[in-house]
Amino acid sequence: MTKVEIGLGKTGRRGYSLDDIVLLPQRRTRDIDLADISWQIDAYPLDLPFLSSAMDSVTSPEVAIKLGELGGLGVLDLEGLWTRHDDVDALLEELKNLDNNAAIKRMRQLYETPIDPDLVTQRIKQIHDAGQLAAGAVSPRHVASLASVLLQADLDLLVIRGTVVSAEHVEAEGNDTLNLKKFVRELETPVVAGGCVSFSAALHLMRSGAAGVLVGTDSGLTATTGSVTGLGSQMATAIADVQAARMRHLHETGVYVHVIADGGITSGADIAKAMACGADAVMLGSALASAAQAPGRGWHWGSSVVHPTLPQGTRVQVPAAGSLEEILTGPATVADGKLNLFGALRRSMASLGYSTIKELQKAEVMVKQV
Repeated sequence: MTKVEIGLGKTGRRGYSLDDIVLLPQRRTRDIDLADISWQIDAYPLDLPFLSSAMDSVTSPEVAIKLGELGGLGVLDLEGLWTRHDDVDALLEELKNLDNNAAIKRMRQLYETPIDPDLVTQRIKQIHDAGQLAAGAVSPRHVASLASVLLQADLDLLVIRGTVVSAEHVEAEGNDTLNLKKFVRELETPVVAGGCVSFSAALHLMRSGAAGVLVGTDSGLTATTGSVTGLGSQMATAIADVQAARMRHLHETGVYVHVIADGGITSGADIAKAMACGADAVMLGSALASAAQAPGRGWHWGSSVVHPTLPQGTRVQVPAAGSLEEILTGPATVADGKLNLFGALRRSMASLGYSTIKELQKAEVMVKQV
């Protein structure tokens, strides 16, 4: 890709967001009923190609169960309120009625409560007892300390998620270093790791043995990472770079690693364009936070909002859009793209003439004038 000269001795690549591209129809279209959007990661087949964001305002155990019933996979934050407190519903109702400053102050108190291993096991069992897959997320900082708990709880899929996740996380002197390659290969549970936005970082995560990688650097509606630290990437370019790493890894090992777009995916168009750039699935946050059943009760936040020294997120209000079912599979009653996300994906695939996600990844794209 051509580099742009920023100044003497400094160049940079131009990046493109999903909003910067459009998909080009070709000579063939298909009936929408021929569009197959099913997805399988590791041994787990899913009707819908998405994971929910591991955020307390998005995924509760009850929401994870409902998402499983609808064909997706809910990911519970195993460092969130549900693994620190018994009666989370009462706490969320309390937070709902506080202004932002008071709510964040109260949230800091709530997130200071230590993680209770018994609650981790209890929440995972609740999802299993409902007949659904149990997926949970932890940060690189805590994954090693929680490993024995996760194994005992019989988690189906582990997501190691942070603003930036690398194959080797180096701690300060005297602390342990997380070698993700060693950890993943010793763990029986399949792992999805991220975020990453570059070819080299993605390739190293894939070589660690991860079943999937998340593309993005905490770039959703609640994130302020770009403003605080300057980190980030445009999603369309990041997905294309990571899928190139996937092809390199596939050629080297014969192992296919799933690419999951994570950050700012709010419409069926976003999903279709992410997949055209190379994604196999998406992670949904704010889109699900606007559901009637969302635990945030009209508010949306990530755990970074309560960081004691350098918050990289904010708490935002999200207007109600509809039920989880209406958001995911419709019917849509308005034409703003916020409802029936996967119906829109099917329509896009049918209009482009593709019957599978793998075929959609070959779609021709055009860059808008930017």
